[in-house]
Amino acid sequence: MPTYRILIEYDGTDFCGWQIQPGKPTIQESIETALEVVLRTRPNVVGSGRTDAGVHARGQVAHFELDFPIDTYRLCRSLNGLLPPTIAILSVEEAPSGFHARYDAKERVYHYYVATVERALDRNIRRLLRPAPDFDLMNAAAQDLVGVHDFDSFCRTQSETINRVCCVQKARWIPEARPGDWYFEIAADRFLHGMVRSIVGTLIQIGQGRRAPTDIATILGAKDRRRAGPAAPASGLVLEKVIY
Repeated sequence: MPTYRILIEYDGTDFCGWQIQPGKPTIQESIETALEVVLRTRPNVVGSGRTDAGVHARGQVAHFELDFPIDTYRLCRSLNGLLPPTIAILSVEEAPSGFHARYDAKERVYHYYVATVERALDRNIRRLLRPAPDFDLMNAAAQDLVGVHDFDSFCRTQSETINRVCCVQKARWIPEARPGDWYFEIAADRFLHGMVRSIVGTLIQIGQGRRAPTDIATILGAKDRRRAGPAAPASGLVLEKVIY
């Protein structure tokens, strides 16, 4: 049974996340529906992770299985002709036998985009920060996230995930070429529900002087979502790439 791997980019603004939900627009539903039109069968599309409502992706990876071989180039073109302009299939390729988009992933990389001055063209993907935070202070605090930790304090309370230990390889704020534009880069083996947005919200509080720079270690140790800051808006978050 052939397995196919797809690389997907999407603007999550008008979607209720990746995972299929009855009566709601989702990325998975849109792709499976388009596949059904082209292939006359509806495969189950499994993503590398379940992005939340409003979250975007530049490098989401997914897979599906079929009982028959397909022309991957033609399928890619056909899907892009059927899908809304907010979803783009960047590539379709046959994957090694047994490939699993979620379980085989070694690292996932997210960026959270912000600006300290008004923006018009990318206002839907970049959060305006006022007052401008101290990025050096946030970078120093972010280093306490690196390593293997229980991220219970940064996970949504209604999440059903029991194991909340993650290994974070990178956590840093990076300036972009345009003055006033920054992004937070975080890479880990796995992420919990709402984890990146709650981390960003907490770091921004530190950068704006509303929390102590040493709070991250204390929050991690507390294992209590109430100790962390508010979740940053979904619109600034992008799944950049998945590494296998």
